[in-house]
Amino acid sequence: MARRKAPRIPDAILDQLLAGADPKSAFEADGLLDELKKALAERALNAEMDHHLAGEDAGNTRNGYGRKTVTTETGRIELSIPRDRQATFDPQLIARYQRRFPGFDGKIVSMYARGMSTREIVSHLRELYGIEVSPDLISAVTDAVLDEVAVWQARPLEPVYPIVFFDALRIKVRDEGVVRNKAVHIALGVRADGSKEILGLWLEQNEGAKFWLRVMNELRNRGVEDVLLAVVDGLKGFPDAIRAVFPEALVQTCIVHLLRHSLDFVSYKDRKLVAAALKDIYRALDAAAGEAALSAFEAGEWGRKYPAIAQSWRRAWSEVVPFYAFPGEVRRILYTTNAIEALNATLRRAVRARGHFPTDEAALKLLYLVLNRSEKAWKMGPREWVMAKAQFAVIFGERFTRAMAA
Repeated sequence: MARRKAPRIPDAILDQLLAGADPKSAFEADGLLDELKKALAERALNAEMDHHLAGEDAGNTRNGYGRKTVTTETGRIELSIPRDRQATFDPQLIARYQRRFPGFDGKIVSMYARGMSTREIVSHLRELYGIEVSPDLISAVTDAVLDEVAVWQARPLEPVYPIVFFDALRIKVRDEGVVRNKAVHIALGVRADGSKEILGLWLEQNEGAKFWLRVMNELRNRGVEDVLLAVVDGLKGFPDAIRAVFPEALVQTCIVHLLRHSLDFVSYKDRKLVAAALKDIYRALDAAAGEAALSAFEAGEWGRKYPAIAQSWRRAWSEVVPFYAFPGEVRRILYTTNAIEALNATLRRAVRARGHFPTDEAALKLLYLVLNRSEKAWKMGPREWVMAKAQFAVIFGERFTRAMAA
């Protein structure tokens, strides 16, 4: 579809607007742009009043103007708001009790989503636009997002997801006067066309089989009937909880997490060499070759120096084995800088800027906004998905066909 071009203002009109004015002052507070915004807003309000009176009884007429100062992205402007005799006019552009220009709240939410704290937003608005707003106002604007979070968290989902990545991010939250570590769990689903969707966000201090069972049941209650491949980070009780609700799901340990966990045991100077040695395991042709490579690593220089690495792989081996059944295209989707890793990097940047959160709601608010912005940037599935899709159709048969038809 052809892109719509923005309407062009004729040069003659621009010359008329700038006549006798210093062009540099157009962008200053109370300059030409603010005057235009004021004029256009008042014209729109008067048009709204005309439309309102056209549908009213003949006895209702205009009754002068009231004054209202509204906050915009560039400063404050004073508007003349038309009134009617019966006081039934409630304008849509600037509602009766609204004190902020349309778009202003969106700018605040956007800054908050980029990791700026409430006080940083207050300072930013003061320095750039000379606008004085209180931290309470910023909190009130961003708190409105919590209603969106509740609706988003309860929305219906697809009946079938070929892949769902489950991951956790650690954050600090003040709870009863004490700063505690809590885990934010994220489910990232891959649809049959390769596009991605955040399925949900859960904040929990204590993880365990009961918690994961509750999450799985929530997904089922929201419409998910089947998960073909669940990629998890090796948490205890997780595979059993998944299979209890989705018995046909293939549970796969996330290779990226397993590698990162392995390197936690390694001194910094050895990390590149150990990472290179581990490639022989997860790039093996099949499960038997992978286990042979693990045994070779275990008996080799790095396995003897860091015995905990091979032990961690062996503990997770039953959830590593499914990985070898997939061809290279699917494997790359599962371990090569997978989508949830990129997403986590974005979330960590926002979390680092905060230090800790005052409440669970404050944490959910920010993380939802960051996830929402990230999701809007996703346009299509990975390049490997075209080949992976054909492999999924062979491996999962009718289950994948059903996902394609959904």
